[in-house]
Amino acid sequence: MTDYNGYVTAERIEGSDDGPLAGRTVAVKDNISTAGVRTTCGSKMLEEYVPPYDATVVERLKAAGATIPGKTNMDEFGMGTTTETSAYGPVENPVAEGRVPGGSSGGSAAVVAAGDADLALGSDTGGSIRCPAAFCGVVGIKPTYGLVSRYGLVAYANSLEQIGPIAPTVEEAAELLEVIAGPDEHDATTREAPDGEESYADAADGDVDGLSIGVPTELLDGADDAVVETFWDAMSELEAQGATYHEVDLPSVEHAVEAYYVIAMSEASSNLARFDGVRYGKSGGYDGNWNESFAKAREEGFGEEVKRRILLGTYALSAGYHDKYYKKAQDARAWVKRDFDEALEDADVLASPTMPVPPMKRGESLEDPLTMYLADANTTPVNLANLPAISVPAGETDEGLPVGLQLVGPAFGERTLVRAGSALA
Repeated sequence: MTDYNGYVTAERIEGSDDGPLAGRTVAVKDNISTAGVRTTCGSKMLEEYVPPYDATVVERLKAAGATIPGKTNMDEFGMGTTTETSAYGPVENPVAEGRVPGGSSGGSAAVVAAGDADLALGSDTGGSIRCPAAFCGVVGIKPTYGLVSRYGLVAYANSLEQIGPIAPTVEEAAELLEVIAGPDEHDATTREAPDGEESYADAADGDVDGLSIGVPTELLDGADDAVVETFWDAMSELEAQGATYHEVDLPSVEHAVEAYYVIAMSEASSNLARFDGVRYGKSGGYDGNWNESFAKAREEGFGEEVKRRILLGTYALSAGYHDKYYKKAQDARAWVKRDFDEALEDADVLASPTMPVPPMKRGESLEDPLTMYLADANTTPVNLANLPAISVPAGETDEGLPVGLQLVGPAFGERTLVRAGSALA
């Protein structure tokens, strides 16, 4: 275990003797199934759940020779931006004392930043790989929806989430992406990359000469001054290496956070219905009627943030309100996707600060969920559009707090993101 609480379970899983990841450790977020090793999703509800099978990404890690040192701590069921909602305690940021590591894959980013694992897997529903990568000063990739199998990932919001790598450098993140990417017969949403292109590490050559970068002004509005200053310093560095940039408009992102939370919470209310103490999860006992037993199981098994999101999602889907909230959110999602597609017609990638603020102090946002939700303003639109994105270290504020730069590419444009990101990390 670690003094910053990075792991929920520290139990080694050995891979094959050889392969591209032989001799390296890859920590795995605790919502990704590992045969014979418990998978809690950071929740008391699954405190004793031991999956009978490996997720496809875990099978691929083992076949590639990786050793899994343990299951990393996370916000409960992936619902959080700070890794403070875990039933197994909050994670401390190992590179910024007293600050959160970001979430929900905070444990995965923390163990890589602290050097306790070479690499890690996280999952990204609304920024859950990119946010902790930015807050911990490491690299995180959210792949195009469909590039990486979700088979064995405990679902939170199926239409938004992807599994992706976290690593100290862009090249190492790309090596891990190569191992886990590709179609899977167990996940019908996976697709072949265009032209069968599945090599990424060789794109990490740092060559950005002639690269066209669009900067959405909406994603800078309202951001912390120190974050904006660090972002422009990084952009100047890219410009000095031959890249050019221009401003672009994404008017739809003004409504992205509200659309994201309606869709994510609605999918969560449906996905988490299975945790009733009978099909899955902590039992509510056998006294009284079934409704009372289900209610007791969910009351005792879920934390406050999970209950809040299930209630809001159930409300949004209820009769009489579906068109008012869920349908409007889906319309906004289509608008966001169209805006990104149009902006990427005139640019190779789009750039913004990954997070509009530096790592928050621990406990700061727990009393005000809206503050936590608004911190996702720059990352959630990418999930709504199902596009790939990478977060690379952009530098530090005057207080020494890490700042991340986010690059967004067209669908299956991971090679371009790796090339651009490797110019900085």
